[in-house]
Amino acid sequence: MLLFFTLGLLIHFVFFASIFDIYFTSPLVHGMTPQFTPLPPPARRLVLFVADGLRADTLYELDENGTSRAPFIRNIIMHEGSWGVSHTRVPTESRPGHVALIAGFYEDVSAVAKGWKENPVEFDSLFNESKYTWSWGSPDILPMFAKGASGDHVYTYSYDAKREDFGAQDATKLDTWVFDNVKDFFHHARNNQSLFSKINEEKIVFFLHLLGIDTNGHAHRPSSRDYKDNIKKVDDGVKEIVSMFNHFYGNDGKTTFIFTSDHGMTDWGSHGAGHPSETLTPLVTWGAGINYPQRVSAQQFDDSFLKEWRLENWKRLDVNQADIAPLMTSLIGVPFPLNSVGILPVDYLNNTDLFKAESMFTNAVQILEQFKVKMTQKKEVTLPFLFTPFKLLSDSKQFNILRKARSYIKHRKFDEVVSLCKELIHLALKGLSYYHTYDRFFLGINVVIGFVGWISYASLLIIKSHSNLIKGVSKEVKKPSHLLPCSFVAIGILVAFFLLIQACPWTYYVYGLLPVPIWYAVLREFQVIQDLVTSLLTYPSSHFVGYLLVFTLGIEVLVLSFFYRYMLTAGLTAFAVWPFLTRLWTRAKVTSLSWAFFSVLLAVFPLMPVVGRKPDISLVMGAGLLVLLLSLCVVTSLMKRKDSFRKEELLVHLLQVLSTVLSMYVVYSTQSSLLRKQGLPLMNQIISWATLASSLVVPLLSSPAVFQRLFSILLSLMSTYLLLSTGYEAVFPLVLSCLMFVWINIEQETLQQSGVCCKQKLTSIQFSYNTDITQFRQLYLDDIRRAFFLVFFLVTAFFGTGNIASINSFDLASVYCFLTVFSPFMMGALMMWKILIPFVLVMCAFEAVQLTTQLSSKSLFLIVLVISDIMALHFFFLVKDYGSWLDIGTSISHYVIVMSMTIFLVFLNGLAQLLTTKKLRLCGKPKSHFM
Repeated sequence: MLLFFTLGLLIHFVFFASIFDIYFTSPLVHGMTPQFTPLPPPARRLVLFVADGLRADTLYELDENGTSRAPFIRNIIMHEGSWGVSHTRVPTESRPGHVALIAGFYEDVSAVAKGWKENPVEFDSLFNESKYTWSWGSPDILPMFAKGASGDHVYTYSYDAKREDFGAQDATKLDTWVFDNVKDFFHHARNNQSLFSKINEEKIVFFLHLLGIDTNGHAHRPSSRDYKDNIKKVDDGVKEIVSMFNHFYGNDGKTTFIFTSDHGMTDWGSHGAGHPSETLTPLVTWGAGINYPQRVSAQQFDDSFLKEWRLENWKRLDVNQADIAPLMTSLIGVPFPLNSVGILPVDYLNNTDLFKAESMFTNAVQILEQFKVKMTQKKEVTLPFLFTPFKLLSDSKQFNILRKARSYIKHRKFDEVVSLCKELIHLALKGLSYYHTYDRFFLGINVVIGFVGWISYASLLIIKSHSNLIKGVSKEVKKPSHLLPCSFVAIGILVAFFLLIQACPWTYYVYGLLPVPIWYAVLREFQVIQDLVTSLLTYPSSHFVGYLLVFTLGIEVLVLSFFYRYMLTAGLTAFAVWPFLTRLWTRAKVTSLSWAFFSVLLAVFPLMPVVGRKPDISLVMGAGLLVLLLSLCVVTSLMKRKDSFRKEELLVHLLQVLSTVLSMYVVYSTQSSLLRKQGLPLMNQIISWATLASSLVVPLLSSPAVFQRLFSILLSLMSTYLLLSTGYEAVFPLVLSCLMFVWINIEQETLQQSGVCCKQKLTSIQFSYNTDITQFRQLYLDDIRRAFFLVFFLVTAFFGTGNIASINSFDLASVYCFLTVFSPFMMGALMMWKILIPFVLVMCAFEAVQLTTQLSSKSLFLIVLVISDIMALHFFFLVKDYGSWLDIGTSISHYVIVMSMTIFLVFLNGLAQLLTTKKLRLCGKPKSHFM
């Protein structure tokens, strides 16, 4: 069985990794020739301001007094330049946003594995193509563009990462640092001949990364005074820098200024997904080569933003974020970044029609080059009779469009050139997507075949080894034939040879060959399959169809709960009614009423707003008081049973109560300190980390009796959970645990009702490593319900307080008791532990259910595995790469979450066993295990 679980874990890792090969592969190709416009550019230099985390609406709208928060930028919009909205893609994070802006392509999600800091693949960028680039700002952003640059012409000036403190007194200092250092740089340049000559060259870029707005948004939310005041500070700083540039260069009219943002931010201070508040960012341009404001009576946008912003009379020019890169390159006359997929927004240009036409032609040729390289690469590794070219853009069509465009330029039909080049770009981008996803169907089919085979094999193993379904049906076992293994060996060789001659990556061999041994294992159990069919034919068809419908309905409810949280409420309400439809109500009225009460209470949580949107520390304090009250009641009741409650265990419980009190103090104290902008107190930080470190050790000191150990685990984990809470979610684990305690009792009642075994008192049952295997029983139909309950409770633990399938549901305020300095991996790990705490509570209760129902953990776990895999297969078919970016990101994340849950179940099962069965003693006494 250990071998089976090890193989199962490896197979699930393969299924999990497959989604990255199918959907998350890098779009980059190499080997293109640089393309640039042959005409003189309008600007010698470009200044790029990126206000990190700035929303379009917050910048453009007027405040409550009818005045702009950014008067200088608004003056630019109305008197000097062009403006619009830049539409970003998911994930709306800093790194992919800057890559789209500066390199012109949308980076794949593999970059998240390196925290958006390092380059998973090297790429070309505006900075690399420039003669010189000077950049100031965050150490998280600047190095990645310098690292990929050829030569030594990209200079970075960053502040210390410790300055990125969400609890700092004034986050605007990050932006002030940038502005001050730029001023000092130009002051120094006047006295440095070498530097002076460099900054007077043409084709140079100055990049100012302004992180203060993003930091204040995370710390205080975009509706806060801090966030809005920071916009005013940035506006003042931009005004000073623009004035300084004009003065330094003698108002030569050769400087272009671009002000934009990498991503927006939700109302609750997060980003990463596809909500409009995250994907709509400002774009304001002015200076050399940029069109002047255009007054219009009507605009092409049907949203209500223009009226809200009172800019309905000033022409709005929207772009995709990647379009900004070709705009910047055409303005200073450098080659387009080699992997750019942006389309030059010619409406922003104030230049001759010939320049616009030539620039658009260069843009089209640059993207077509990528298409041709991608097609050649795919053609070289595909058998000729299997290769299907992209029919919409054949070689002859490419030649005809380019020839026609050249002819139009010659005859000065510039509007036709722009239109024709846009058509060519759209076709080339479609072709790029076609070849990028060329192997998707092949890989998907292999994964699905492997998935179905694994589910079939796990189901057969349950039926063969853990149930009585085919007992008495089995016939004489036939001697195995050599034909079956020989056939599968031949199939494996053919698949490997097919992949070899196509020079496929090694991962393709894994996906292609994995189904072969899985299906061989399935077909080896032909006798079991035959016996199963025979057994089912003797079963009443109406009962079989009824159970199948109920099982299917349950799976669909679980799947729908990923999209609609209220489905969890519907499921929990159905759970509440369940005891009253059976004989449980007559046998155990108090237990049934308790089950109904806590099910309905838990059902309220999925109906509440997602965690983080409305923080309320008073609710965290209330949850802590409920924990203390419950502790008092439990400890009082345990003290009455002197035979089973020793001083050592009383001391452990008192330590946990003290830990809860300290957690409440730290939460309140930290919140007060941050509101006063005094940062995170060191003592609070020490207590928080100590509480986290001890939360998995202290329960091991308590009694291994089921009730006492589970209660001890709850107390320890609640202390940590309080530190990671910002609102009502602090009550969630407490209600969930109460329901879990009732679940253990109600499962005992159902088992006694069925006559399988007698009921035992929870106080007399103890967790143990050395459980007598002879006590285990075979699986019954009711055990499928128990496994379904576990999966449902795990999904409820996952989505009960928020739709965390979306990155933007994470609230950084959750970790402020532990750290406030930006650290993506550490913060991510803490938030992941917060997610896992309800999981651990459910899994520990499940251990108790298995123990009290005398059921092998392996057999029940196998059913859970099958249910989870059916859900994962369901989500695999729901993955899509079309529609809104929110839909695409959500569909992929659902599959990743279910697969992660399946893999995590193995680890959580081991952790739950450790927490429930291990026993440590104080005062250096030896470890022991209780029966």
